[in-house]
Amino acid sequence: MTKKVFCRKFKEELPALTIPPMPGKKGLELLSTISQRAWDEWKSHQTTLINEKRLDMSNPDSRLWLMNQMDKYFNNEEYEKASGFKALD
Repeated sequence: MTKKVFCRKFKEELPALTIPPMPGKKGLELLSTISQRAWDEWKSHQTTLINEKRLDMSNPDSRLWLMNQMDKYFNNEEYEKASGFKALD
């Protein structure tokens, strides 16, 4: 049976992540509050942001900016979207 978690992004019980998606306290927090679906969608959006904004992930400021965007994304706050992004109706 698949473990479920109440996903803070989608506000419903969904299949949970199987391992923390990153090390440390942040990874454990995400493991207990984010579904696999939310994480997969964030990874896709993250890639778009890194490419479009030409982020240098060796730069601490770029990593901090991306982590802030991730928190906003999972908390359903206003987050950075790709230029020309249009939500599906």
